[in-house]
Order: sequence, then structure tokens, then C-alpha cells
Amino acid sequence: MTRNIRRIRIAAVLAAATLTLSGCYVMQGPDGQWWTVIPPGQAQGSPVPPGAGGPPQPTALNVRMYPENEMATRTGMLTGTVVNMMNGKGRFQLNYQGETLSGEATRVDGDARKGVASAYGQSGAYMSCEYQMSTPRQGAGICTMSNGAKYQVHIGS
Repeated sequence: MTRNIRRIRIAAVLAAATLTLSGCYVMQGPDGQWWTVIPPGQAQGSPVPPGAGGPPQPTALNVRMYPENEMATRTGMLTGTVVNMMNGKGRFQLNYQGETLSGEATRVDGDARKGVASAYGQSGAYMSCEYQMSTPRQGAGICTMSNGAKYQVHIGS
């Protein structure tokens, strides 16, 4: 009897350690849905056999924006994050001149790699982007801010 209790305790400790150290986390998006997010650079785990799993899980990606014109050089390089929902849509956020801009990205109909993105801040600042993904976790494009600043954007690692 005590041997079974000991086995159950060991199994519980191992299960808790596995969940704690798994490297992914859950966050609530602006649309109220809960997303499982696997940070960039974290292993995705072993592949799921066809038909055995659900849809691909959303993935958080780093975004780096480099100045392309004189207006953009006043602010310098920018960083942000985008959550690729793995369904042709994404949600992103970045800090621009002390303000948080939030928005979404959508793939262009008929082309699984090209997309457009828009973001907006509380003061009225906005950003418009065109991009192309080379993989679901890496891409590049151009973003223009409402003040005319233009940036080369790099998505992913």
C-alpha cells in the first residue's frame, strides 16, 4: 500500500516538473481568446502524427524594425512582438515614441506568404505594413508610421 502511495507521489512530482519546465505559457489575447504561446527558440516538441493533434499552436515572434528614412532615424531601431495564430492572422504590439501601438496582421488572399498589417495607438498614431513570410516563423517587410517614418521590418529569429 505505501509503495503505491510513493509511486503516485513520484508521478505527481514528475508531472508538475514537466508542466513547470515546458517553456510555453498561456496568455489571453485582446479578443478574449486564450492562446498557448511557445517563445522563440523553444523546442516545439516531437511531431504529432497526422490526424492525431489539433491545429498548430500560436507562436510568439520577435519583431525588429530598422530605420529606412530620416524621420525614422530620429527614433532609431524599434522592437515588438507578434503572435502568429498559424491561421493567416496575427496580433502584434510595439512601443513607438512612448506609446503602445497594437494591431493585427492578415495574409493576402491568394498568397499564403504575403500580408498586410496595421496598428493603432491611443493618441492617434498608426502604422501600416506590407510583409512576406519565408516560413511561419520568419519574414520581412516595410512599415510606415503616420508621421512618415519608414522602417525595414524583420520578423522572427
